[in-house]
Amino acid sequence: MNKTRLKKYAALIAKCGVNVQKGQEVIISADLDQPEFVKLLVDECYKAGAKRVRVEWGYQPLTKSHVKYCSEKVLSTLEEWEIQKWEHQAEVLPCKIYLLSEDPDGLKGMNQKKFAKTSAARSKIIKPIRNKMENKYQWCIAAVPGKGWAKKVFPGERTSVAMEKLWEAILSTSRVYDDPILEWKNHNESLAGRCEYLNSLGIKELEYKAKNGTDLRVGLIPDALFCAGGEKAAGSGIYFNPNIPTEETFTSPKKGEAEGIVYSSLPLSYGGQLIENFWMRFEGGKVVEVGAEKNVELLREMIAMDEGAAYLGECALVPYSSPIRESGILFYNTLFDENAACHLAIGRGFSNVLRDYENLSDEEAKAKGINDSITHVDFMIGTSDLSIVAITHDGRRVEIFRDGEWAF
Repeated sequence: MNKTRLKKYAALIAKCGVNVQKGQEVIISADLDQPEFVKLLVDECYKAGAKRVRVEWGYQPLTKSHVKYCSEKVLSTLEEWEIQKWEHQAEVLPCKIYLLSEDPDGLKGMNQKKFAKTSAARSKIIKPIRNKMENKYQWCIAAVPGKGWAKKVFPGERTSVAMEKLWEAILSTSRVYDDPILEWKNHNESLAGRCEYLNSLGIKELEYKAKNGTDLRVGLIPDALFCAGGEKAAGSGIYFNPNIPTEETFTSPKKGEAEGIVYSSLPLSYGGQLIENFWMRFEGGKVVEVGAEKNVELLREMIAMDEGAAYLGECALVPYSSPIRESGILFYNTLFDENAACHLAIGRGFSNVLRDYENLSDEEAKAKGINDSITHVDFMIGTSDLSIVAITHDGRRVEIFRDGEWAF
């Protein structure tokens, strides 16, 4: 891949993604797949004014080894130095960049129950510290190719060709052309216009219907807004883009208000495995029944991570004609596939969709209807015939989506 274009991508992540400010610390989480690009990104963060940039490396085979050989007690424990590291982050609020490149099948064969149980235990320890940081720091999730991922997306190609094709797909859907930062400025303005209209309607409920059997009603929080694109960190007011790419307009629904059934439209990559052709049925806002053609037990484990994991945390609107859908590529990666179709998420909701969220405590946000959980998992439901109707507080029925596209 052309190095000049990769430098533009690195600059986009540093300057438009997390928007590094002078004197800030930066933490980059990455696997071992693209060390050269990580070096470019580190340089761009320093050029943007970072005081210190730390890279935390991951490697899926090591994760499998740890789960295989370590006891549940060891895997569930955070050492004192690990807790202190999290406390340091809560104090200094570093920019956090997550570079995804994992093989969608990279954790296949691992003891998923053990992994889920111990991950949940660690998350419970981290959560109170993370809550101190919530909405206050800049973060960005972006992607780089890994060999396993590239071969999954382009199985008929040589590894080198598959890697090049995946690079091109990542860069083009991330709008990395002549001036990526200008591209993102224009894109954010377009998304903001969608939000402004939706927020003017006074929506009480969303009604989803599709020919595959989806028939779902979801209640919304009166004080919640639709958001999209970039957002501002509470306190500092620094504008950043948490997802590169993004095509979604989203909000968090009201916990306990979801009734009906919804069918997936794309596979879900979860825990290094694929859950395919699945459905969920909701009663009283909670998932009470699930089914899947592949990995249904993994799906059940996913919604049992904690009490909030079986409730909705997000409703996201994405037109069927999004650039990612039109690429014709199934990425097997939620960052991309969620932007190919309308989607929902089970688990943690976003308190920053609430009006005046900066002045609300966690308990006050939950009291308004924001779901709380240690997990947040997006799954795709958008189809070419999906219909979404908004029922407003004054009783109007307003068409939002018709045949998978914006109806306005």
